[in-house]
Amino acid sequence: MHPVTDADALVLLSTALASKRRPAELSEIIAGIELLQVAVPSATKLVESFARLAIHGLLRQHDTAYSLTPAGEGLVADLPSKAAADERLFILRDTLSQYPAGTPQAAIVIDAEQVGTAIAAHQAAARQATHNLLLPKPKPEAGQSRPGQRARKPMAAGKRKR
Repeated sequence: MHPVTDADALVLLSTALASKRRPAELSEIIAGIELLQVAVPSATKLVESFARLAIHGLLRQHDTAYSLTPAGEGLVADLPSKAAADERLFILRDTLSQYPAGTPQAAIVIDAEQVGTAIAAHQAAARQATHNLLLPKPKPEAGQSRPGQRARKPMAAGKRKR
């Protein structure tokens, strides 16, 4: 599959993250991209990546949602699970560059406006107080509790002073 860009690997991996149980909406894929990488690529790069991945048979469209084909799932399944996101993206990009070009499939046609509205919807959802499961959870800043503090049992009634 030539040429391969960073956005191709990013779209493929974020679609795999977002569409575990059901096909993912465009805003969910954008949330996956933000989880993997701080900066979201431009709308035109994302449109080109969706089309390129669909032509090579790695991505399919279900009305307004997207999921991986079995070939795309196979590429993502071969990635090391304990590797960092940057390493996984690098390995996936290398794998995509060696992916054999088969018979061309139908391309996914997305407007740059659709991607822009999905990015705006994701940013609006991130600013709200609702929970977004694809975003990393903040760690609590509570002080370190003393060990054994929760393990104490109340004193038995017969041993208490009366």
